[in-house]
Amino acid sequence: MPPAPPPAAGRLRALGGTLALTGILGALGLTGCTQADSPPDPVAAATALADGLASGQLATLRFDGATGEAATASVRNAVGGLADVPRNVRVVGVTRKPGDDDTATATLGWTWTVPSTAGWSYQTQATLHLAEDKSWHVTWTPTLVEPTLTAAEHFTLERRQGARGSVLDGDGNVLVGLRDVYRVGIDKGRIPAEQAAASATALAQLMGIDPAAYVKLVGASGAKQFVPAITLRVDDPRIAGHTEAVQAIPGGAAIADQAMLAPSATFARAVLGTVGPATAEIVAKSGGRVGATDTVGLSGLQARYDAYLAGSPGLTVRAVGNDAAGAATSRTLFTEPPVPGRSLSTMLEPAAQNAAEAALAGTTVPAALVAIRPSTGEIVASANGPATAGLDVADSGHAAPGSTFKLVTSLALLRAGLTPDSPLPCNDSVTVDGRVFGNYADYAAGHNGTIPLRLALAYSCNTAYISQHDLVSQDDLADAAAALGVGVSFDTGFGGFLGSVPRAATATEHAASMIGQGKVETSALAVATIAASIVNGSTVVPRLVERPPADAPTSATGPTSATSATSATSAASSVPTAPPPPAKPLTAAEAEALRAMMRGVVTDGTARSLAAAGVVGAKTGTAEYGTETPPRTHAWIVGFRGDLAVAVYVEDGQSGSGTAGPLLAAFLRAYAG
Repeated sequence: MPPAPPPAAGRLRALGGTLALTGILGALGLTGCTQADSPPDPVAAATALADGLASGQLATLRFDGATGEAATASVRNAVGGLADVPRNVRVVGVTRKPGDDDTATATLGWTWTVPSTAGWSYQTQATLHLAEDKSWHVTWTPTLVEPTLTAAEHFTLERRQGARGSVLDGDGNVLVGLRDVYRVGIDKGRIPAEQAAASATALAQLMGIDPAAYVKLVGASGAKQFVPAITLRVDDPRIAGHTEAVQAIPGGAAIADQAMLAPSATFARAVLGTVGPATAEIVAKSGGRVGATDTVGLSGLQARYDAYLAGSPGLTVRAVGNDAAGAATSRTLFTEPPVPGRSLSTMLEPAAQNAAEAALAGTTVPAALVAIRPSTGEIVASANGPATAGLDVADSGHAAPGSTFKLVTSLALLRAGLTPDSPLPCNDSVTVDGRVFGNYADYAAGHNGTIPLRLALAYSCNTAYISQHDLVSQDDLADAAAALGVGVSFDTGFGGFLGSVPRAATATEHAASMIGQGKVETSALAVATIAASIVNGSTVVPRLVERPPADAPTSATGPTSATSATSATSAASSVPTAPPPPAKPLTAAEAEALRAMMRGVVTDGTARSLAAAGVVGAKTGTAEYGTETPPRTHAWIVGFRGDLAVAVYVEDGQSGSGTAGPLLAAFLRAYAG
């Protein structure tokens, strides 16, 4: 008896209710005590073949017309461009001709998990022959891999992206969609190699981009390559009417094209995000959804909802090779058209967004503005100043809210039994557990003494609020914050941060929390939500995007953010998409009292300058931060007019009224909504 190869692990399987152990032994040459008149079952040999074709490892199998090693190499070559695509090969059935015990035909079912609707499936047939040693041999042929494949052919896979879905505004109009552009660059195929650096320098200077970086890029590109320098909207002043100047540069070209763009280069850029070529990291994390040549969302909503916006790629599998005369051949084996992406609706209003960005255009430190409709929670504007370096500070920034948080503290005090007219001591300082707290630097001395709660808010007297630290607990502050929509944990759908209000605090931390310092953090979104809830008379949940259906694909290109009182949570986990109901909901009477107190800030207090802009109620604030002496301060203001609540944050400012106030006024003067 000849020695037999070891059996492959995990190959025993039930076939038609009978364990084909005898067939497996026979397929591998382990004939043992098999009777001469009982040839081994070919099903096991067919199963081993199917497993080998699926794994690409055929070296241990026995073939007629090829060795196992040669068959392995042939399959590897035939698979070609589908090498990284998962495949399954199964035995559909095995037949034998009556009276012919030495030959069997196995039908194999192939399924390739190409990223399409149903995958690519087909069947091949294998001829098995019973050799003299009573083992089954497979007749080698390329048609084992695909029924029409020749030895001179291999698979290629082509991807075609469908039309990307648009991003819409609150009225259903296109915010981000295909727009006419010029792709400006150097065509190295039109100039001598020694001219490339000079042309790149001249073009970079004309376009206002970094010459050294572009020269380096051109130098590293192929000898005949078109090297893009910048993509510009056709009405951009750098290219509108200047295409001849580009073309006058040797090798310079301005190629008309289309690209997915917002109305302007700055329009809600940090919120909406950008679209560009997929990075290697994005491709690796996509699980096969994204190809190396795809265009994908790189940030903001474009990344969060990339799969929804991108749709599904079109796919074509071809058999390419050469015919008998050596001529190139190409045959289509499978094709599926691309599925266009779907449009994503936002609540943004272009007029409001443009007014917000215009108001912040002149800021030289990070600044942000958020405007919310209290009646619906719709975010009509979310703007970031030019110094925010592309970050969405408006929605996801973390900063101490300072005296704007006194709106939350005022609600807690009202719930503790105070009224807007309850007298409070507004002294120069107050000491809690050894720490001395004072008023802000420009606090008017004439507003000291015993004053009612409403004037403590209007004048923004720190010591009056801190003096009541024993009346309300840290839990009371957190409950009041939740009633006004902040300090709660849920996935907003756009990465918004709605604040963090810790429930545990030391005595001095609690005192600091009373005036929006300590460990309390918010964003401009959160502060606008506080005012929106007060105006609405109940807790407002801010809405920036209309969520796709629960069963719709969203993204595999990057992380998504969730707002949390304690930590950011990936949308891949089970984060709720709505906040929990507040333990103590805001009442109509509480909201009415707070609106009246905010009105007093405009009529009698620190926001008097905003009356001319139509502001009905407001609250100013500053918050110390950093380790400098004197400390630097954030400047805040929040106000409302009609069905609009607006918050402005400036990272470094002198005061809420003097630094943030004019930005709020400029926005409201420009936006009539």
